[in-house]
Amino acid sequence: MFALLQLGGFGTLESLLIGLVLIAVVLLVGRLVMKVAWRLVIIAIIAVAVLWLLSLLGFGVL
Repeated sequence: MFALLQLGGFGTLESLLIGLVLIAVVLLVGRLVMKVAWRLVIIAIIAVAVLWLLSLLGFGVL
């Protein structure tokens, strides 16, 4: 907190608003990327589980 006071505070309200909007955009994009990432991880888990089960049954897949 004291470092902000030494540097002159937050600046103008416009710059504070722009900064908060940019943070919101980054968080929104991050949520979308994580949604896709979770789907890819779940698909990979299912694929590896199927390959593992096939190898247990004696099918040489890899």
